[in-house]
Amino acid sequence: MLEIFFLALQRSTLVTRLVKQGTGRVTLGIGDGANDVGMIQEADIGVGISGVEGMQAVMASDFSVSQFRFLERLLVVHGHWCYKRIAQMVCYFFYKNIAFGLTLFYFEAFTGFSGQSVYDDLYMILFNVVLTSMPVISLGVFEQDVSSDVCLEFPTLYQQGPRNLFFDWYRILGWMGNGLYSSIVIFVLNVIIFYDQAFRAEGQTTDMAILGTIMFTCIICAVNFQISLIMSHYTWIQHFLIWLSVLTWFLFLFVYGMISPTYSKNVFQILTEALAPAPVYWTATLLVTIACTLPYLAHISLQRCFQPMDHHIIQEIKYLKKDEKDKVMWKREKTKAREKTKFGFTARVDAYIRSLRGRLHKKTHSLKSKDGNPS
Repeated sequence: MLEIFFLALQRSTLVTRLVKQGTGRVTLGIGDGANDVGMIQEADIGVGISGVEGMQAVMASDFSVSQFRFLERLLVVHGHWCYKRIAQMVCYFFYKNIAFGLTLFYFEAFTGFSGQSVYDDLYMILFNVVLTSMPVISLGVFEQDVSSDVCLEFPTLYQQGPRNLFFDWYRILGWMGNGLYSSIVIFVLNVIIFYDQAFRAEGQTTDMAILGTIMFTCIICAVNFQISLIMSHYTWIQHFLIWLSVLTWFLFLFVYGMISPTYSKNVFQILTEALAPAPVYWTATLLVTIACTLPYLAHISLQRCFQPMDHHIIQEIKYLKKDEKDKVMWKREKTKAREKTKFGFTARVDAYIRSLRGRLHKKTHSLKSKDGNPS
């Protein structure tokens, strides 16, 4: 009896491996007992069902459900949400770090590569740790383009994951280009506005510490306003974290400027004495923030008008209640779920690499077997 159990366990594992290597597709393993542990671990994604056969499958799985009927909600609802959240988070990380990092390079080129940083060291430490981290976490936890009921009603939304619509090279390069554009706008506009111009009422011009602080303020405001345009689902938590990130920067600047010049150095009372009393500081921050986010705002507006995606149409159907008025649009989106799924370019490349890797492993294994057997 024990031999039969281990034989069944081995067969399920080998079948899963054969499907992975032979087709190059992403595999999903579902089981509810100890005999399914090998299959669950061999699959790319393992789902364990907790039932009368124990918890062995659940402990070896990536996700667990209590009944098989909950698998639909796991895939269609949480699978769609999770894919889109992760894709948007990664793209946004590309954007904000490019927008921040390239301004340092521009300043170095502008000053003849002197080696002097335009930002205070503490600014750069807090950028990813405190000042821009909370909105990204809220994006990855709470974002949902449509509600769970709508996901179940329109299964066509699940196809956005296999088609890789939100993490293809077009979108990644687009966000990188957006970060490049934002960095140029932040640096060039601030240099044009504040270079060799009277900054305060007494006629003083800006120094490097003031220019760096103004540029950093524009970066914080621009990237936090940008993530608010990405989000489709707002809760009070997202609003609180976005505004808290911006307010934290000004609060930090105030507290840091009140510390002794031994520690704060060039930014001693920079907010209270230099920046806050100058109207051009607030005007430049607002102008640069709008200029940085205007292309993305135009892009999403034109896309919704002329080339909407499935979730754009469904959002419009539900928001304007067109499911009650326009039955044709509602039926068209419902029948899209029956269409054959088309895989994106990056998914096909990944599958082809997996297939080649499996063939190479199989060929290497067969060569080793021949070397070990003289006959």
